[in-house]
Amino acid sequence: MDSDFGIARELSDLQKLRSQYQPELPPCLQGTTVRVEFGDATTAADSFGAHTISRSFPHTYGQPLAHFLRATAKVPDAQIITEHPAIRVGVVFCGRQSPGGHNVIWGLHNALKIHNPNSSLLGFLGGSEGLFAQKTLEITDDILATYKNQGGYDLLGRTKDQIRTTEQVNAALNTCRDLKLDGLVIVGGVTSNTDAAQLAETFAEAKWPTKVVGIPVTLNGDLKNQFVETNVGFDTICKVNSQLISNVCTDALSAEKYYYFVRLMGRKASHVALECTLQSHPNMVILGEEVAASKLTLFDLTKQICDAVQARAEQDKYHGVILLPEGLIESIPEVYALLQEIHGLLRQGVSVDGISTQLSPWASALFEFLPPFIRKQLLLHPESDDSAQLSQIETEKLLAHLVEAEMNKRLKEGTYKGKKFNAICHFFGYQARGSLPSKFDCDYAYVLGHICYHILAAGLNGYMATVTNLKNPLNKWRCGAAPITAMMTVKRYGRGPGALPIGKPAVHPATVDLTGKAYELLRQNATKFLMDDVYRNPGPLQFDGTGADAKAVTLCVEDQDYMGRIKALQEYLNKVRMIVKPGCSQDVLKAALSAMTAVTDILLTMTSPSNGGNTPY
Repeated sequence: MDSDFGIARELSDLQKLRSQYQPELPPCLQGTTVRVEFGDATTAADSFGAHTISRSFPHTYGQPLAHFLRATAKVPDAQIITEHPAIRVGVVFCGRQSPGGHNVIWGLHNALKIHNPNSSLLGFLGGSEGLFAQKTLEITDDILATYKNQGGYDLLGRTKDQIRTTEQVNAALNTCRDLKLDGLVIVGGVTSNTDAAQLAETFAEAKWPTKVVGIPVTLNGDLKNQFVETNVGFDTICKVNSQLISNVCTDALSAEKYYYFVRLMGRKASHVALECTLQSHPNMVILGEEVAASKLTLFDLTKQICDAVQARAEQDKYHGVILLPEGLIESIPEVYALLQEIHGLLRQGVSVDGISTQLSPWASALFEFLPPFIRKQLLLHPESDDSAQLSQIETEKLLAHLVEAEMNKRLKEGTYKGKKFNAICHFFGYQARGSLPSKFDCDYAYVLGHICYHILAAGLNGYMATVTNLKNPLNKWRCGAAPITAMMTVKRYGRGPGALPIGKPAVHPATVDLTGKAYELLRQNATKFLMDDVYRNPGPLQFDGTGADAKAVTLCVEDQDYMGRIKALQEYLNKVRMIVKPGCSQDVLKAALSAMTAVTDILLTMTSPSNGGNTPY
């Protein structure tokens, strides 16, 4: 009920202590003056789809990057904003709840009141449905009191619906008109921020002054690109899950007779599974990206796990822990093809009971091979983005079932001479996403809320709040804003340079980079993890003292800081301009031309279509 939103919570002693924690701000967000430096015009991460994206977003494509500056920064062409008229801003939670979301609202509310006490923040109740129906709650200090640094989205509630249809977009536009909103902040993941970009474009086309801002908040950790290093909630989810996994590892080592198959929430990408593996050191993890890249079948995966079980048995080890991302099921080629057939038939109106008789012969054979419980789960209607209901498909039980059958077969044939294989299955998802947010997520979300105000004060529309250099202390974080269109790609069929862009531009989920440093770290330790039981328990979330400032392994090992490098490049180019002026010596001019020619040739080769172009992050 709407009356339940925003009511004071009953807090435990720990929650009360956390509600009193005050996140700090980086120097560039301190004070009441907004200082913004604009960079060059942006282009799409996907060079092949740039034309399609620019045509779909003519009013918001190609906008410049924005960097917010500290008071001591010496940037001659920076825009200095000292006047802050009262504004009205709306904020809506879209997508699934993620720890830290409440701090985005707190940070935005604080920033609004610091710059003008007469500004107001309206929260939409029940997510996008509340946005369409104009159901609001005015955010105040009293209302925020029991939600600061707390988990969940229960301050406002949420929906997982998209803001996509013409009717929905018009409803959002009407709401902003009726409520006279100067800004609309959309908190969510890849789908929600794609919707934010579309709303921004629609508002710009209609010449309506409401500015739309997106915030990267998703537990899946898949809203990653050159501008966004990580998402609010990912740190917490991985720390909470890693403790649960570590507890299971300790139990397995103690009993010495069970294999635990643990499926982790995270949608299509395997970021959560990779991070939890690097934190807790289970014996195996099977990443969906590995399976898709190698086109591993169900038979291949079963054999891979069975061979590992047999290798451990030869060392008299009959226990282990195996992690699986929930998106794994869609990465298995034959299962993905089967799901596509099922979803196509469901869209045609074929009843669930009649699906099996309508499948192609090969799909029907695979469907009948699968255990009854999996068959039932594969028949569930797809999500709004056409993906399977991944949280409902028990991949861990399917693999445990197939591995047990194969190990029994090997035992009977005499190729395996160890003890009977025993499996226990778990799904870790809902247990973690309602957690108290980690110190990192509290800080990160609060800072993003403040950046929201800076974006609105600068009059920017269709931007996402960004923070880079996150692996370093907070006072070295770089705060800015990037056009959402610069993060978009266009899905296309086929592979290679001949593939044509097909479909609408969108911010698509980033998958685990199999050439990245985090994956390389996993591969370096895979054999040790598998055979040596080097289980590691990071313990429960820490808010003070040892472990409180620990950050995700995948964040720390990757050398990202894209925004920092952009600024460094600008500084070098400026130095070249200062040195190579009319009147400089011939030798200086020749050296500059030679160096620039070499650099240009390298960059042209790297970005040419034959070399893959600007591949998305």
